[in-house]
Amino acid sequence: MECRFNLGLETYGNHLENRKVKNILITTEEFMITNFPEDFVIRKNPYGRKLTEAEADDLIQRHKPLGMIAGIEPLTRKIMEKAPFLKVISRCGIGLDSVDLKAAAELGIKVTNTPDAPTSAVAELAVALMLSVLRKICLVDKKIKVGEWVRPMGSLLAGKAVGIIGCGRIGSYVARLTTAFGCKVLGYDPYIKNSSFFAVCGLGTLLREADIVSLHIPHTGENHHLINREKIFAMKSGSVLINTARGGLIDEGALYEALLKGHISGAALDCFENEPYSGQLANLDNVVLTSHVGSNAKEARIIMERQALDNLIKDLVQK
Repeated sequence: MECRFNLGLETYGNHLENRKVKNILITTEEFMITNFPEDFVIRKNPYGRKLTEAEADDLIQRHKPLGMIAGIEPLTRKIMEKAPFLKVISRCGIGLDSVDLKAAAELGIKVTNTPDAPTSAVAELAVALMLSVLRKICLVDKKIKVGEWVRPMGSLLAGKAVGIIGCGRIGSYVARLTTAFGCKVLGYDPYIKNSSFFAVCGLGTLLREADIVSLHIPHTGENHHLINREKIFAMKSGSVLINTARGGLIDEGALYEALLKGHISGAALDCFENEPYSGQLANLDNVVLTSHVGSNAKEARIIMERQALDNLIKDLVQK
């Protein structure tokens, strides 16, 4: 597929030529757009996966980029202090928790993201995971493929109480989608006081009343393991937990315990504290696991890459 986008490249190109811009580092696992400005020398992630801090540091020091189109690798103060040549970090995605924003501001590095592009893709995945857990789709598929014909009783999404933690773009869109299924939607977000899509409530109320709890918040030091053992066992008995936001929000060990005890009937996670994931949740039939693919829908990915490149070029022009 040829990706075309209108970025005013002729105007940008003149500025960039004057600045002699060359090295651009793309650290996302993949990047489909190929028609870059002629002045760009593109260096890509050679690993095809999320970079470690050491790998990101090595690539930055090796290629000395003026700008980056970044994935979710850790971009720490230590890395940025060693890169005085780096002027722009354009995140291809919504989350900025992997970037030390305070250090970037102090060092004069502009940081941007693409908050709108992943909305539909992540929201649709969240609803798909709800349906998969409730109807036991992955379990039945797994059994048929090994010659077993099982017909477990599932549950409807229709009529369920869906609790959304984090009611920004993605959380609000999940609210709209689940409302269409006839769900009662509860929302917890300290920055939102009212909404036409859900009933705003406290976190404790949401955990007690929701049949499905879906996370849509960034991961920070303050909310690390927000969903800890106490909160998991405060959830409604038989409820379902969905995480398409960030790893580190859930105490995975406590979730495993709750699933074994039957307090939580099922869970679906698209992100994990350590990735690639190889933990004990993979041994449970009532858990659906996906490999951090929330934004990996072709249409959303193209929009996200266009916006990331647009942000990068605009910010480099201003430098």
